[in-house]
Amino acid sequence: MQKQRVSIFLVVGVMTLVVLAATHLAPAQQPSPSQTAVPESAPIPQDRIPPHIRDAVNAPDRPVTDRALDAGRQPEQMLAFFNIQPGMKVADLWAGTGYTTELLSRTVGTGGIVYSQNPPFPPEFQQIAQAWTDRLKNPALKNITAVNKSFDADDVLPAPPGSLDVVVINMNYHDLVLRNIDRAKVNAAVAQALKPGGAYAIIDHSAKDGSGVKDVELHRIDEHFLLGEVQKAGFILVARSGALRHPADDRTWSASPRTAGERRGTTDRFMLLFKKP
Repeated sequence: MQKQRVSIFLVVGVMTLVVLAATHLAPAQQPSPSQTAVPESAPIPQDRIPPHIRDAVNAPDRPVTDRALDAGRQPEQMLAFFNIQPGMKVADLWAGTGYTTELLSRTVGTGGIVYSQNPPFPPEFQQIAQAWTDRLKNPALKNITAVNKSFDADDVLPAPPGSLDVVVINMNYHDLVLRNIDRAKVNAAVAQALKPGGAYAIIDHSAKDGSGVKDVELHRIDEHFLLGEVQKAGFILVARSGALRHPADDRTWSASPRTAGERRGTTDRFMLLFKKP
C-alpha cells in the first residue's frame, strides 16, 4: 500500500511539472484561424499607386526631414494599401512629429479632415511636441485638427461617432503596451469613431513570433499578440501587406528612432488592415 501511494504521488508530481513547463513555454498569444487565413500581399507595383498618393508624397513643399525618412517608411505603399482617398475623414493616433499626419492631410485634400492625436508630452519629449506644433501651423495643412489628449480621455478621438473612414496608428501600438495604456479602451474609442466598414490601419515593428509583449522595450511587438487584441475588440482582419518586410532583421535590437542609428528604417514591420463590421 505504501509503495502504491508513493507511485501515485510520483505520477501526480510529474504531470504537474509537465503542465507547468507547457504553460511556461507556450506562446503569449496563439493566432486564431481567422488571422492565419489572410495571406500577406506583395508590395503594390509603382504603376498601380494612385496619382493622388504619388502627388501627396512628391509634394515639393514637404519637409526635407520627412523626405529623408521615405526610403525606410515607404509612404506610397502605406497610403495605397490603406486606400486613403480624397475627401476622407481620418485620424492619426500617437502622431509624434506628424510625419504620417502630413501625408494623410495631403492625400485626403481640402475636402477631407485629419485628426492628429498626441498624448501630453513629458519634458524629455518637448522637442517632438514642438516639431508637431510647428508642423500644424503650415497653411497647407489646414484640414488638420490637433488633439493633445491622453489615451484615457473620453474624447481622445473627438470626431462624431461613426464618422471616420480610417484610423491609423503607425509604429506606436507597442508604445501603448510599453506605457501600460488601456488598449481595450483605445480600441473601443477607435471602433466608436469609425463608420461601419471603416478601417483600422496598423503598422508596427516585428518582435519574435510568440514573444507577446516581452520585447516592447525594444519598441517591437509580436504580430500575433496584436492581432489577438484588435480582433478581441471586434475588428476583422481583411488584409496584410509585406511591403515593409526586412527578413534580414533578427528582431533583437531596439527599433527606437533614438537608438536605431543607421539601422533606422530597416526593421521588419507588419502592415495590417482591419475593418469595423
